[in-house]
Amino acid sequence: MDVISHLTRTVSPAVLGDDRSPAKKNLLEQFYAIFAARLADKDTHDRFSSENIARDDQGFHERVWTDSTHRDQIARELAGKHNVDVTASRGLIAMAAPLAYHEIKSLAGTTPVPQFLNDNSASYQNHIPAWASAVLPAGMIAAAPAGARISDTVSTAPLQREEETEGSFMKALLPIIGLIILGALAWALLRGCQENPEPVATPAITQEQAAESNATAVAADVEPASLRIATGENGELYACRMNVGNETLQTNVMNALTSAFGDEANNCRADVDDNFAIDMPAAAQLAAILPIVKNVPNASMLIKGDTITVNAPDAATLDKLVADLQAAAPAMTVKAEGALDAQSEIDNSLTAADTAMSNLGENPDPRDVARALSLQVINFEVDAASIPDANKSFLDRASKIINEVPNMNLMIIGHTDSQADDAYNMKLSRDRAESVKEYLVSQGIDASKLSTKGMGETDPIADNSTEQGRFRNRRIEFVVNDETTSANDGMIMSSDALDPDLNPLDSNNDDLLPDSDDASRGTAVDPQVNTQ
Repeated sequence: MDVISHLTRTVSPAVLGDDRSPAKKNLLEQFYAIFAARLADKDTHDRFSSENIARDDQGFHERVWTDSTHRDQIARELAGKHNVDVTASRGLIAMAAPLAYHEIKSLAGTTPVPQFLNDNSASYQNHIPAWASAVLPAGMIAAAPAGARISDTVSTAPLQREEETEGSFMKALLPIIGLIILGALAWALLRGCQENPEPVATPAITQEQAAESNATAVAADVEPASLRIATGENGELYACRMNVGNETLQTNVMNALTSAFGDEANNCRADVDDNFAIDMPAAAQLAAILPIVKNVPNASMLIKGDTITVNAPDAATLDKLVADLQAAAPAMTVKAEGALDAQSEIDNSLTAADTAMSNLGENPDPRDVARALSLQVINFEVDAASIPDANKSFLDRASKIINEVPNMNLMIIGHTDSQADDAYNMKLSRDRAESVKEYLVSQGIDASKLSTKGMGETDPIADNSTEQGRFRNRRIEFVVNDETTSANDGMIMSSDALDPDLNPLDSNNDDLLPDSDDASRGTAVDPQVNTQ
């Protein structure tokens, strides 16, 4: 686990906002290393381990470093090294400390924070400056190899003034240093012009380091992890989907869901892929959040990034839900879902899908192609299955990519809301999936690469009690054929899982309506069902 890269990706944007200053970014990176080394000390962490640290607690770093001279030294040394005003340096540290602490706790999961940081010390030790030994407990800085520097800090002398340009600092050193040191500093100054300057004593970058750097750049583009749930009339778990970056986060979320909803949590579908973040800011608060939502019938909630968006059937219930969740998760932004703007939803979805398609690169993973296709909203007219014109240009582009991917086999799945009888919805969802297939085939895709399935209203992703929820449930999904997410554990399984009992109220899987175990009394809603 590269702790510094993770904090740089998640915390630095929140601290810096629109300020893209490389100097401040690098200052924060070095602070994260010092901060991590401090938290790795169990005695330090024990002082506040039982506290509920708010994300905006700018006094938190004062409890991490109780000695004011240590806090002052950190701010001044980092300011001097990175050519940042000392006051600004103090502000950045105060803002970053509580946010970084929450991220580290999320990464640690059930592992004690000090143990997690000691286990992953190799990812941040080389970022710690030599002067930091004065502000860290003994033994928290690993010994450097003979002749090597611990970090890129070139001086531990007291700063003469709060703001001093690097050029002036160099000039002050010129009378003192020799030609060899002068050459090293000139090299450092040249590297400092780049967004991510290397330390003076850093060796030439290796291929392995370059690969790690590229991986970090890719990681910066991942989607935030998310959890979307809806409750039924009796507070049951009506719908549940999560997108997470690894099985550790999936397990943490599933444990919280199981604690709140019991065995119903086993129906939650998870997409576990490195396209999504491995952290969820609200993960630690799920134990408090989920019971609140469970107690509101026909409610829906989306957790994504630092935001929780909720909806409920009436305004009074919605207002209370927002207030209760905000109290339970004060560091999160909790908001009510706005009124449905269908056209905006469609436009935004097509933009997102087009962007995702553009980011696929060469030889894309078929699952990534399926995800990009699923981002679009295909807003069919009521009781109709004709492809809207708004989606055709995107599907035209997608068809070219699908044809270029070897062994690409997609299943197109239609879904509806619950505003009609089951048999009608099942047929409509199948017709719409077939319509999408026919259009893609008309654009040159081999029909053998595509299959379809109608799910009707049986697999909702949102509530059916609000306009917004019904809009989301009316959708077309694309999955890689023979690979779909199990409702139980997110494992890949056969496409047989896509043939559920379309009439789950009876005791067999004969796909007959109405409710009956007698085939002679039912109406087949699956043309392929054998009723003999």
